[in-house]
Amino acid sequence: MPTFLFILLLSLSRWTSGWCEDPSSRPLRKFPEGFMFGVSSASYQVEGAWDADDKSPSMWDVSIHKDPCWIANCSTGDVAADSYHLYERDAAMLAELGVDFYRFSISWPRVLPQGPGRVGARSAAGFAYYRRLIAQLKRRGIQPLVTLYHWDLPQYLQDLGGWTNPLIVDWFADYARVVFEELGDDVKYWITINEPWTFCWFGYGRDFFAPRVNSSDVGVYLCAKNVILAHATVYHLYNSEFKEKQGGVVGISNAFTWYEPVTDSKNDSQAVNDILEFEGGLFTNPIYAKCGDFPKIVKERVAKKSAEQGYSKSRLPELTSEEIEFARGAYDFLGVNHYFTILTYRNESADYSTSFFYGGVKAPSYPDDMDVGLALSPEWPTSSVSSFATYHPSGFYKLLTYLRQKYDNPPIIVTENGWPTGPGLEDDDRIKYLRGYLQALQQALEEGSDIRGYTVWSLMDTFEWISRYSTRFGLYEVDFESARRERTPRKSAFVYREVVRARAVDPGYEPPADATMESC
Repeated sequence: MPTFLFILLLSLSRWTSGWCEDPSSRPLRKFPEGFMFGVSSASYQVEGAWDADDKSPSMWDVSIHKDPCWIANCSTGDVAADSYHLYERDAAMLAELGVDFYRFSISWPRVLPQGPGRVGARSAAGFAYYRRLIAQLKRRGIQPLVTLYHWDLPQYLQDLGGWTNPLIVDWFADYARVVFEELGDDVKYWITINEPWTFCWFGYGRDFFAPRVNSSDVGVYLCAKNVILAHATVYHLYNSEFKEKQGGVVGISNAFTWYEPVTDSKNDSQAVNDILEFEGGLFTNPIYAKCGDFPKIVKERVAKKSAEQGYSKSRLPELTSEEIEFARGAYDFLGVNHYFTILTYRNESADYSTSFFYGGVKAPSYPDDMDVGLALSPEWPTSSVSSFATYHPSGFYKLLTYLRQKYDNPPIIVTENGWPTGPGLEDDDRIKYLRGYLQALQQALEEGSDIRGYTVWSLMDTFEWISRYSTRFGLYEVDFESARRERTPRKSAFVYREVVRARAVDPGYEPPADATMESC
């Protein structure tokens, strides 16, 4: 037998034996000691009780009630999953899953309904709710990981300009100090702000999210500077006034879509670099980069475009040398929210005006400054309810590797990762996604990325912003038609419970047909 044929047959036998091998017979790759598993939610998306007790309106309350059918089917977060009243069931679900932590957010207008600096501004009822929730978690040995801001800004602050007003740096610090005073003895993990790119672009740059400002030329940039300084101010505030007594850590959670070039051309490779800097880098570089400041390409591109468009100075506000030093290194960890990978390209003859995320916007604008086109790979599976939700685990691995190399391997907690489906308890696509992405995370861990924890979005179905209730991310399905908002575990809940129990991903695990959720 010719040598090459023998080698070919030997290789084939190895491949086919791998195909036929029982996955459960292979040793499982364990996550390292101390690695944490959790699930996420956010106040406006699950709490409901939009006007309960003395809570004041958030900008989402006002935007939706002012234009009732702005969200399809006239959906609102007025009741959502009703976690304000059903928090004990939520805590029981967390115990059923066996997770190490629960990431949830504080509703700013629920705990400070009267405005900053007002005597008696603190809501006793609002803080009592969060104390009850935290007590339920602690009784079950579950750590609270608390986000201070997950997009539901009090309307009384949005009336003053919200995140485009530089005074919000002080307003946010005042709010954070109150929360640290009220809840900090029981919370060791804090996230200041969730996904600033998302609300700065879709809320201030466009009119897709509240407050629907639609300032595509400067909105995202004004918001970005104020977010960076607000985060840094609260980080330093915690370190100087609370850390010694409370012993917690503080980070920010940024949105990171991964991008890959359509072709291997220099233009497409540069497009990848540019969009990574304009999206994640805009909010990460000033805090995590060795030299701080906004990314160089962003500063240069916006300044050049602004000059050509007749502006007297760049539409991107400058960070002074003092501000750069103040924000640089203001972190204990980096929160990473990642869902999918998208292709990008740059072609001088192409029309980018129809690209999702950035379509329908003309110059001068944030998308025009970026100057990239977006596309979907026909080779990557997509969600049945979202055409741009792609299954591409290697993109997650590449992102984690990129962050390690670019930002000198910061401690990372993956604070959101999940897959959208429609209603139903059989969610095999979600199970495939979670396994694939957790295995990609393991690869990054084994190559040296300092990843401390992983969080599924989400514990249960939520009000998914402009996707309303048709897009479901929950490990638990919520019956939004029932008065009690019954929660039922999906198949993925049983699979994730096994991951948490085994501290490993078992691709061969199949929940028994009669499996039930039990907790202590």
